[in-house]
Amino acid sequence: MNERAAAAAPTAAAGRAQPLMSIGEVLAQLRVEFPDTTISKLRFLEAEGLVEPQRTPAGYRKYSWEDVARLRFVLTAQRDQYLPLRVIREQLAGLEHEPESPGRQRPALVAVGPAGEVPGRDGGLAGPVESADSRVNRADLVARTGIDDVTLTELERLGLIVSRPPGWYDLDAVVIAQAVAGLAAYGLEPRHLRAFRTAADREVGLFEQLIAPLARQNDPAARARAAEVARELVGLSQQLHAALVRVGLRSVLGR
Repeated sequence: MNERAAAAAPTAAAGRAQPLMSIGEVLAQLRVEFPDTTISKLRFLEAEGLVEPQRTPAGYRKYSWEDVARLRFVLTAQRDQYLPLRVIREQLAGLEHEPESPGRQRPALVAVGPAGEVPGRDGGLAGPVESADSRVNRADLVARTGIDDVTLTELERLGLIVSRPPGWYDLDAVVIAQAVAGLAAYGLEPRHLRAFRTAADREVGLFEQLIAPLARQNDPAARARAAEVARELVGLSQQLHAALVRVGLRSVLGR
């Protein structure tokens, strides 16, 4: 299939030659790296056409190792880079149609952004690498990001960072603190960043109108779709914001 997938699992032909796995066995495989994965999530990804497990005569799903490799790619792209399913689906389709020849392997299964760039933690569509449930304490947050305790207190006062009882911080707080530390190197202080909080709150209010109807449903598939819509909206918002800032700076740069 490709270098990365080959390292994690056999090729499609090899996958079919080996015993197929039930959805529960696949879930056990994936939860080691993606602890938030559920059976409803796997069914949702199947409904979206990202994986096509075989079916027994009784209708039970059976997954090959290639199916597991595809699921790992999808979940990694969502977790690390907030890529929408549309982009992930296009990448998988492109890799499937990449020609193979003796001595030449298809490119590694690396997710890239809509414009072709590989997003990273310093920009693009990147998000926290760890699980959304990961958390750090105050001392760890300060140590990992380079900000001091006084600055962290000011960020909390301005509402840029919010702790969870009894004083834990999630990985988005780490990302925010790292960004603040980077901007501080250019002379921007926390008080200059209140406009970012205000703009983010406005976006949350706008997006909430789209997501809330799905999130309130008892159907796990609907809630999974709500999470996917949220990821897509975040990614599109980041693209729009970055493009508008670039356009606004062109006159300053004389371009």
